[in-house]
Amino acid sequence: MTKPNFFRLAALAGLAVSLSACSMGSMFGSGTSTNANLQNATAAPAAVAQAQTNALPAIATECPPIKVRVGGEAMFYYGNGRTGDAKALQYQGVIDEVTRNCVVSNGLITVNMGASGRVLLGPAGKQTSVNAPIRFAVERDGQAIFSEKYTIPVALTPPAQSAEFVKVVQNVAIPYLGGETITIWVGFDTRG
Repeated sequence: MTKPNFFRLAALAGLAVSLSACSMGSMFGSGTSTNANLQNATAAPAAVAQAQTNALPAIATECPPIKVRVGGEAMFYYGNGRTGDAKALQYQGVIDEVTRNCVVSNGLITVNMGASGRVLLGPAGKQTSVNAPIRFAVERDGQAIFSEKYTIPVALTPPAQSAEFVKVVQNVAIPYLGGETITIWVGFDTRG
């Protein structure tokens, strides 16, 4: 760096420090009565209550885990009662991904949960539409507190041999105190 540039940079730095020092005096304590009033202020209970009702809900620090129920990760449909015969497989479904998010407010945890997957035609499959039966459930301390089965129509447009599906369940409200063991379950439910 040349000497003129160095001196110019040093002068600019000195000017910046001088200007910041000027503004700091009025910010941090000229001892005016306004600063004293703010330092000694307390919120009235009514003001605190009003602020709490207008506050945005807090996002939960630990959203319950979402898991695919063992045995519910896939479904298989065979024709003519030939269960297990690979040549008779008409279609199968698989769950690829699951997700959830949560918001805690006023003693409730509100959960949005979703699953995505695919339906694939088998060697004997000729379907152009399949209903994928997906069950979402929430369990708290070993007790089911939410359980709902959804039938998701999946269109298979030839010549495609597979199609994707997505299901999102929103605003499931669960009473929440903190410390409970909560698990969200997802899986195919092919029971009638």
